[in-house]
Amino acid sequence: MTFFLARIQRAILQRRRKLTAGASVLMALALTSCGLAGADDEDKTISIIVTESAPFQEPTEIAKELLAEEGWELQPTYVTDIVQPNQVVSQGEYDANFFQHLAYLRQFNADNDTDVEPAFSSYYQQSGIFSLNYDSLDDLPDGAEIALPVDTANNGRGIKLLAEHGLLEIDESIPVTSLSQSDIVENPHNFEFVEVDQQSTAHTLSDVDAGFVFSRLVAEAGHDVHETALALEEDEDVRHPYTNVVAVQPGDQDSAKTQALQEAYQSPEVQEWMEDYLDGVLEYNDEVTTDNAPEVWETFTAE
Repeated sequence: MTFFLARIQRAILQRRRKLTAGASVLMALALTSCGLAGADDEDKTISIIVTESAPFQEPTEIAKELLAEEGWELQPTYVTDIVQPNQVVSQGEYDANFFQHLAYLRQFNADNDTDVEPAFSSYYQQSGIFSLNYDSLDDLPDGAEIALPVDTANNGRGIKLLAEHGLLEIDESIPVTSLSQSDIVENPHNFEFVEVDQQSTAHTLSDVDAGFVFSRLVAEAGHDVHETALALEEDEDVRHPYTNVVAVQPGDQDSAKTQALQEAYQSPEVQEWMEDYLDGVLEYNDEVTTDNAPEVWETFTAE
């Protein structure tokens, strides 16, 4: 009898263990399912930090609507500075940013030890030297005050243009993305250069004789681009480094989020908006994609 009771007790214990194990598996599956659902919800949310101006803000709002149709939630944060966006993407606080061109991104990484890479391109804007007081470069007086963007990536663009038109002599071995006043060999007209924040260059035109300004900033300030331009960048080699991009952490070009962003920002709707903005002051550009961005970046940073 004792033998049979022991067998029955063992059977009951085994059954209890199986039921407990089964319940544990079911609970684990339920928890995992909840976790996956939460992950899916989170993965469908894309955070992006963007410059608070029309060429960045309006395409982002268009992209937001297009992404919503595909089940994504784009959460943009609009800022006015050009430092924070790379810092927060490098730190993983945001998925992407949209505010800069390739040359600025390369210089910022070098200066700040950040690690951010382009994912795809958006547009290029022709820039140049503008004046509210003079009609041509030849009219600029000796000792004229000329404003330049203070950031290294853009600082030399005006200097390069003046040199191309014979008003300065520069060290031709220095690429435009690294060119600065220290590379001026001869300044026969004794031009005085005033360095200002790139976003303020159009608003300071009234305070100087001329200034290097992004063409869209001139138009946004209410000035006619062609009437106020003394010289515009024409060199095709300038187009690539100064093409604006959406940027992400290294390796994120292949992520589903970045692929979705590219589809929205490089959509016909965004292209149409850019081509219409201020009579075409922007040039839509989709040459850099998530497929070729790593190679483009590797080549560009090796220059």
